[in-house]
Amino acid sequence: MLYHIYETQRSLMEPFTDFAQAAAKLFSNPMSPLSQSPMAQRMSAGYDLMYRLGKDYEKPTFGIHTVDVDGVGVAVHEHVEVDKPFCELRRFKRFSDDTNTLIKLKTQPVVLIVAPLSGHYATLLRDTVRTMLKDHKVYITDWKNARLVPLSDGEFHLDDYVNYVQDFIRHLQGIYGNCHVISVCQPTVPVLAAVSLMASRGETTPLTMTMMGGPIDARKSPTSVNNLATNRSYEWFENNVIYRVPDNFPGAGRRVYPGFLQHTGFVAMNPDRHASSHHDYFKDLIKGDDASVEAHRKFYDEYNAVLDMDADYYLETIQTVFQDYKLVHGTWDVRSPDGKVERVRPQDITTTALFTVEGELDDISGSGQTEAAHGLCSGVVRKEQRHLEAKGAGHYGIFSGRRWRDLVYPQVRAFILEHEVPQKNAAATAIEIPDDNPPARKQVVAASKPAAKPALKAAPAKTSARPAAKAKPVAAPKPTRPAATKPVKAAATTKPAAKPTPKAVPKAAATAAATASAVATRWVKPAGEQPTGAAAAPAAELGTAKAAVTAAPTTRPRASAARKG
Repeated sequence: MLYHIYETQRSLMEPFTDFAQAAAKLFSNPMSPLSQSPMAQRMSAGYDLMYRLGKDYEKPTFGIHTVDVDGVGVAVHEHVEVDKPFCELRRFKRFSDDTNTLIKLKTQPVVLIVAPLSGHYATLLRDTVRTMLKDHKVYITDWKNARLVPLSDGEFHLDDYVNYVQDFIRHLQGIYGNCHVISVCQPTVPVLAAVSLMASRGETTPLTMTMMGGPIDARKSPTSVNNLATNRSYEWFENNVIYRVPDNFPGAGRRVYPGFLQHTGFVAMNPDRHASSHHDYFKDLIKGDDASVEAHRKFYDEYNAVLDMDADYYLETIQTVFQDYKLVHGTWDVRSPDGKVERVRPQDITTTALFTVEGELDDISGSGQTEAAHGLCSGVVRKEQRHLEAKGAGHYGIFSGRRWRDLVYPQVRAFILEHEVPQKNAAATAIEIPDDNPPARKQVVAASKPAAKPALKAAPAKTSARPAAKAKPVAAPKPTRPAATKPVKAAATTKPAAKPTPKAVPKAAATAAATASAVATRWVKPAGEQPTGAAAAPAAELGTAKAAVTAAPTTRPRASAARKG
């Protein structure tokens, strides 16, 4: 009923907010006679503030159209790669006319950023994405507003969140061979569960996991957020914050935790700070401080845009993470899409490096909550674990703003690069395909992947009487030079092989086998063997890093002759 009352009130206020917006322009536009009246600036500022306090904030856009890569401007095209009922997997694809830049973009690591589903949209990580795009191929989970999802699409549970993350990881592994995963705040818990389940099944797990400001163990250094969840019962949350979506939305009838209640909670945490911010905004409007005014608008356009969360997902998160601590107690069971119940066992993770980041002044995820992941992931060798406490950074500072760009990101970039391996489809995706034709892109990639299989099957061809031209299908796209003879180079698959003859087929099969072996081992160094390339960089012991990059590699993997990144 509360949701219906709120919507009625919002509808009644809408004409007044529209009037306030128009009045603000009338008193500020130099072409308007009202702008010449006494107190015009104050009148305009007052109406503008009234408009912003009463307006309805829609989902913002990422608005990332270009990024700078080593001094070269690179165009960015955003599109939906995978569309699920409650989430979209978005890719930020980069284009450039500079050949050297294209080659560099092609060989950069693939990163999946798992955005939080905790009230705000994924655009809250805009600065994170923009910064990562300079050195990585970036994908992000863009969670949908539950009030816009029809009831026919079913419910959404915490188990579904975990399964979504696994599907997105497998999607990127199918394209590139593997990927790196970064989770910010709330998703650290379901991401750890997703990777744990993949490891328990024997699936290939991501190369690295970077976890930033998340409640892995909410018992440590409890904050006001933790206290609210522990001081109230499960039934209290279900009876007091769960409502049904009104009839004027596609998800009418769905049980949700409404966004406007979440926003009220956000503001209630620091009411004085928000009141002061709005007062400063009013004074900046009067003074004509356009830079400060625009900064205020950008922040609150993002901060005030909230989404509804499905009730089942929200209540299960409260119970699993903040009340029963099922992850740290080892009692969390997740139901897979086929109905199988599986126990989450972080200790089964062995081939995924772990990096945790905390803010010194974080008032949402307390000190030690994220670092607790290292104790749970006991199967990860100590040298592949890293921890950073960002000095002077609050919760938002570890993934946005100056401290993120200057302190946190350099270490995240170095950690990812240290564990990067050549991507399996470097040759296949070098073909130029327009971004506005996704089906065509998938078709070309799919057609290119099986290129190595004919080489294996054609091994007996040395006794065949067919001419060498018949073996042409086993070759990659038309070569520009012979392939490298070292097995390590073959793993990169960045240089097309020379046109084979029947006698050369067994050698191609051996090379393909070496490639599969090299990709399967990823960054794990066999006993007695010296590492090469990025894997040769020394790994730091687990500890609290301060500012310097402790294990940054000195070289990058060889760039491929690509046409886009």
